[in-house]
Amino acid sequence: MHDVLIVVDKPQDWTAYYPSDNVISVQDYLSQTASHSAPATHVINLCRSYKYLTNGYYCSLLAEARNHKVIPSVRSINDLSNKSLYSLDIGEHNQLLEKALHERKLTDDSLTLKLFFGSTDIPQLENLGRQIFELFPCPILLLTIKHRERWIIESIKPGALNTLSGQEEDLFALALERFNKAVWRKPRSRKLSRYDLAILVDPDERLPPSDKTALKKFVSIGKQLGINVELITKKDYVRLAEYDALFIRETTAMDNHTYRFAKRAESEGMVVIDDPQSILRCTNKIYLADLLNTNGIPTPTTLILSKDRHKDDIQTAIDCLGFPMVLKIPDGSFSRGIVKVEHIDELREHTTALFKQSALVLAQAFTFTDYDWRIGVLNKKPIFACKYFMSKGHWQIYKHTDTGGVESGDFQTIPVYETPKKILDVATRAANLIGDSLYGVDVKQIGDSGVVIEVNDNPNIDSAVEAKFLKDDLYRIILEEFVRRLERKRIGI
Repeated sequence: MHDVLIVVDKPQDWTAYYPSDNVISVQDYLSQTASHSAPATHVINLCRSYKYLTNGYYCSLLAEARNHKVIPSVRSINDLSNKSLYSLDIGEHNQLLEKALHERKLTDDSLTLKLFFGSTDIPQLENLGRQIFELFPCPILLLTIKHRERWIIESIKPGALNTLSGQEEDLFALALERFNKAVWRKPRSRKLSRYDLAILVDPDERLPPSDKTALKKFVSIGKQLGINVELITKKDYVRLAEYDALFIRETTAMDNHTYRFAKRAESEGMVVIDDPQSILRCTNKIYLADLLNTNGIPTPTTLILSKDRHKDDIQTAIDCLGFPMVLKIPDGSFSRGIVKVEHIDELREHTTALFKQSALVLAQAFTFTDYDWRIGVLNKKPIFACKYFMSKGHWQIYKHTDTGGVESGDFQTIPVYETPKKILDVATRAANLIGDSLYGVDVKQIGDSGVVIEVNDNPNIDSAVEAKFLKDDLYRIILEEFVRRLERKRIGI
């Protein structure tokens, strides 16, 4: 049997229901350490808000890092945050809605239904509610429908427990009881039939993950492998379904079009790297820190600082980490959103600023090395190894200047077979926790051992750096993985 935790923002949100030891506050859940996290736990996240970087968001994020089954998942939260994401999946449900309400006379042309674990008190819409819940598993969903010549789904948004009326509380309690006995499932995917690869790029990006020479290599070597490779940009979103596979070669983020492309590609049954799950898991350092810690991957000593316990956490950070220490905003990239603090005044100043952007901030013990290892991992195996040296006179690889420029350190490309085995092993173990896609794992070597700094879902593949040793073979290895996945989908594996 699995344990069930019901997480609420405030204890009074649960006062209308029977008291239970299974109900805990979000702060208590977030403050749990790996040793308190049983993998068999199911988490029902009933926080008032799931907005990005709120406590509700972090509840689901860290639940996934702890191998807990959580509803809503981070993926569902992000899908529901943007209509352009979830509208991809609800076209056929508009037909079901119109059929269900065709003969029912409603006094209003607009109606918002509350779905409790997919249940509704309108019998004609029970089937629709269940299907919407299967697409976007969330305890409370606000389904707004409108009549414009025919009935359509106008929006789908998460609802909050503390806003329910007395009658709605009764309906929610019944739905929760039924749901707790149900099986949690993942959505099915569709099959493909062709070999056309789209590579998503941003021609104007200052620090793209692949240079122009590398992109040309992907195109030319793709032809040798029977893949028609085409470079596309964000303007080609409507054409995405024309391809069989998507390779994202611009910097990914949860709040821009790259995640939307990945999600759309997956919904179309395409092979996609970076896949949406990898983007979700890698773009937030809070999630990564908890995931690595939960699974025993060596990392620098790390603390998660909470905005709600700001003063106490500052003292804890000083006691545990000392100075200097490093503060990280959850979704920074290319050394952005990372600061080194030397004393308590800097610590207070920077945490105050970072808490304006995020409810949680990462604090790590500072460990200086002349270089970081970057190990490229594809389908759970290392494919390249590089040393990225710190920018001259700086403690990071990238140094952002006051004029808006970027300076970077030197590099050295090392054959995988000459890379220390312990570095390869810890990098591969860390990447495999994310999935079987393409990752770049940053590792600091301490003596003959390594500590993982982070896992990147969108690692650089540049002609003069990562591909310097393998040359064309590196592009071929990546493209052959696309072929392997396409062929497996073709035969239904």
